[in-house]
Amino acid sequence: MIQATGMRAFPPRLPEQPIFYPVLTEDYAVKIARDWNVPASGSGHVLRFQVRREFIDRYEVREAGGRDHREYWIPSEDLAEFNAAIVGTIALVKSFP
Repeated sequence: MIQATGMRAFPPRLPEQPIFYPVLTEDYAVKIARDWNVPASGSGHVLRFQVRREFIDRYEVREAGGRDHREYWIPSEDLAEFNAAIVGTIALVKSFP
């Protein structure tokens, strides 16, 4: 079941987070949330959202360790513009406690 998060934007990055990494597939997002975020912080979440093509096309898709690990690298200074390019709301797809 997809739940609305009520979010329409992502929060500013921390100083130690110079890049925002939206990924292209739910499978990769699940792997990050479940296998990396849960051990590191105790929980992980998979979110779904859409971004206007004219914004996201400015960035290339990168492979992070394999063909199934595709993501965009959005510099933190571009996050406000990224947020403005989100269409609709951000949906919570899965959570891992």
